[in-house]
Amino acid sequence: MNASNGLGSRASFFAVVTAAVADIAEQGFDSMERIAEWSHLIREAAIRTMTPPHVLEQALNDTLRGIFRSKIQRGAILRQHPGVSRFTLEKVAPKLRGELDRRIMASAQLIKLNRAQQIEDTLRRFSGWATSIPAGGTDVSMRREVKDQIRKPLASLPFKERRVIVDQSHKFTANLNNILATDGGAIALIWHSHWRELNYNYRKDHKERDEHIYLLRDSWAHEAGFVKPGDAGYYDQITAVGEEVSCRCYAQYLYALRSVPSQMLTDKGRVELARVRMAA
Repeated sequence: MNASNGLGSRASFFAVVTAAVADIAEQGFDSMERIAEWSHLIREAAIRTMTPPHVLEQALNDTLRGIFRSKIQRGAILRQHPGVSRFTLEKVAPKLRGELDRRIMASAQLIKLNRAQQIEDTLRRFSGWATSIPAGGTDVSMRREVKDQIRKPLASLPFKERRVIVDQSHKFTANLNNILATDGGAIALIWHSHWRELNYNYRKDHKERDEHIYLLRDSWAHEAGFVKPGDAGYYDQITAVGEEVSCRCYAQYLYALRSVPSQMLTDKGRVELARVRMAA
């Protein structure tokens, strides 16, 4: 049996799916060999249709390295860390570069996993439909709808791959900020949401966090007993900025006692703040 007679070795994904649906509609589910043959051809055509892996990896590398150049090498990250010096940034730079390498590897692996999942989803859809057709075939009046359903995972793949790169970019930026904040001695942060942005699909709970100040547990000021959580609580009690899929929220970090609201200062903290002001 050669169900694929007439198909060239470089046939398009659309042509292969069209031929597969036509063959199964005519012959029906008469053997697993027929299903396996078409599944093999659909898999090969799907892989040919996809953007070559090296092209995607290059786009990913360019995006993340561009963020690193802007945020770290040119110092743009310091805008979210008032009070942190360029010297501190340079001291933390090796750790930040390590995060760059880690993020590139993790993002490339995620793209590969998404690709494999989309192909398997396509094959499951084809097999599920094909095995439902009785031997001898059927008069399928909705072949276009069947083909569309089978092709759907691959049709959405380019969008999902772009979304992975965008989402990983936000996560990378958030982690760079978190590393610098930890090493730089931040004591709290202000959550910023993009909920005011037109057409931004914000999360309701993230909107509610907007402009709230969260205490960083175990910071130097917390360990010294100078600060306590305010109404918003500790940062580690909620999901972090950029942690959830497609989250574009960001944090502005606070490093000095004078930067946090008075209700977040303990009595000991107020005494320390007064001492610092007197010394200044």
